[in-house]
Amino acid sequence: MFSQRKLSFTTDGRDWPNREASRFVKAAGLTWHVQISGQGPVLLLLHGTGASTHSWRLLEPLLRPHFTVVALDFPGHGFTQSPPREFLTLPGMAAAIAELLREIDVVPDLAAGHSAGAAVIVRMTLDKEIKPRGLVSLNGALIPFGGVATHFFAPLAKFLSISPLIPRLLAWKGNDTSAVDHVIRSTGSTIDAQGLEYYRRLASSPDHVSATLGMMANWELEALDKELPRLDVPLLLIAGENDKTTRPEEAFAVAALVPGAKAEVLRGLGHLAHEERPGDVAALILNFARSLGVLAAAEA
Repeated sequence: MFSQRKLSFTTDGRDWPNREASRFVKAAGLTWHVQISGQGPVLLLLHGTGASTHSWRLLEPLLRPHFTVVALDFPGHGFTQSPPREFLTLPGMAAAIAELLREIDVVPDLAAGHSAGAAVIVRMTLDKEIKPRGLVSLNGALIPFGGVATHFFAPLAKFLSISPLIPRLLAWKGNDTSAVDHVIRSTGSTIDAQGLEYYRRLASSPDHVSATLGMMANWELEALDKELPRLDVPLLLIAGENDKTTRPEEAFAVAALVPGAKAEVLRGLGHLAHEERPGDVAALILNFARSLGVLAAAEA
């Protein structure tokens, strides 16, 4: 039997992390799932392709004592409405999220993005849609894949996303926890059983799978790569040593392009470093925020 198309916040989200902070907001022609918690300067969190707000479940509690944390599900991901295909490009995603932020009257002091989410916050900053005092890239996908990947994965995703049957077939496979675990491990990360269960729920939804494939098919970083040198906001690049999706050397390549950018490597961690050792990631974010004056200096 095929899976349902859309996730239900009542059933699939019954125990969703930070559920009490969830709200649904209409903006840019979509209904978005947004979570707002904590107090203090505003920190915007954007997840990566195929994930959702759940990916911040261990990091967010460490940040909300210091920040007003704003997280959201990308279009078609998690509990946000499925979008027209043009929303799934980098410029389309950046523009839609900027409109959402205006709707909820959120002005980020700091923005952090994981994987593709890092590309979105950089695009929004370059386009002057947001004016944060600093950006944090967590295993960010900021430069084009090299070699075979450039010529294989995007065309394959585009091909797979053409037929509405394909996401349904892939979502059916997504009900298999062992298959989801295999995909997570292939990124160089190992996460807990609860995290795997959330990813399994996401992967069992054809809507979510379709949006993931759509992003992969339409995600072009060539223009962003060329514009990185004009980024005039402090940038911290956090990379997992064992990341098999965006290699840690990519963080240093970006740091060489962006004036004043700094790269940090977390030993023994993969692409989902913030889900593996959230305390280490939180410490880097807090120290970065203090260095910028976004947060007061830590007490001795």
